[in-house]
Amino acid sequence: MNLFTKKEEALLKKLNTPTKVQDFLNSLEFNFERDGKDTLKSPIMTLRAGNAHCIEGAILGAYILSLHGFKPLIMHLETIKDRDFDHVVVPFQQDGLWGALSKTNHAVLRYREPVYKNIRELVMSYFHEYFLDNGTKTLRRYSRPLNLNVFEKKWFQEDGDLWGIDEELDKIKHYDIAPKSVFKKMRKADKIEIEAGKISEYKI
Repeated sequence: MNLFTKKEEALLKKLNTPTKVQDFLNSLEFNFERDGKDTLKSPIMTLRAGNAHCIEGAILGAYILSLHGFKPLIMHLETIKDRDFDHVVVPFQQDGLWGALSKTNHAVLRYREPVYKNIRELVMSYFHEYFLDNGTKTLRRYSRPLNLNVFEKKWFQEDGDLWGIDEELDKIKHYDIAPKSVFKKMRKADKIEIEAGKISEYKI
């Protein structure tokens, strides 16, 4: 079990708003898992590695928010299986409204200001940004928020990967975005949207 250093604790203490946490997540390199090994690092190991993919960034972001009075929540955005990548965000509530932290390498699927009345409103803000290179819109379901406090104490300091969180996120209740019949009539994203969606922050 690892322990945070005083320097690390001081950094986490400074990141006391969702905006500051998002800025910090943006500063981390994207974890492309270039050595071919899948990872799901704990917050302390992500912090020390200086990189994160979406769920690692979400778990770290949720943990940091929990140090400042927020519930440590993460939420699964599920796409068409085997055609697109799922995403994980960090829903948070301020003044009764919902926003989200997000670690992504793309120009879209990013931070959401806390202006949404409920979780579904928040999720739907991602719908039109979620499409393939051929314009097919792929977001199909979303999970209820998972509170990371349900896991054993000190999970955030583990040496190993946190695959149990990923498994639980898959198992919890999910909600359909819309009836299947709706997707059969769905218009594809415009060419200019598709080109904008290809912008990335870090090169693979």
